[in-house]
Amino acid sequence: MGGGGLAYDGHAGAFARQCVMARRLSEAGVRFVEICQPGWDHHSNLHKGLIDRCGSVDQPVAALLADLEGRGTLADTLVLFGSEFGRLPTAQGPDGRDHNITGYPMFLTGAGVKKGFSYGATDEYGIKAVDGRMHATDLHATLLARMGLDHEKLTYKYAGRDFRLTDVKGAVAKEILA
Repeated sequence: MGGGGLAYDGHAGAFARQCVMARRLSEAGVRFVEICQPGWDHHSNLHKGLIDRCGSVDQPVAALLADLEGRGTLADTLVLFGSEFGRLPTAQGPDGRDHNITGYPMFLTGAGVKKGFSYGATDEYGIKAVDGRMHATDLHATLLARMGLDHEKLTYKYAGRDFRLTDVKGAVAKEILA
């Protein structure tokens, strides 16, 4: 991700710099990198706030993916774009949306994930997942598998109970893998 007309000021610039650093860390062998863009909690001011936030990540994410692909590293790099919840399709107050934990999108690309593949669907109102529902433990098991780790082997006993990163649940979503 070089210049390419990418502005490095304001919110977009801060996020773009994080994308560049994530690529550099990945190339240096760091196995897990997280980048964040604050300000997505739109209980109000949805129209302006969402437009600003989308504009600040759209070009940097596209540039990051193009850069990884161009360098030949996307095939070995898993990219997840998402959050811990989505937004309900119904209004909250005059111009906001409440959290939606029952149906929201994320995207994965690279590292053996099928290209151009969509998994799952919500009901006709976009409120809850009705097809291909994936629990967070399934997502975690899938992410760990793409990192070469078997989530079932990461089990330890504590206080007489089995524990693991996927809470002794979770199944790898093989349908999304190439």
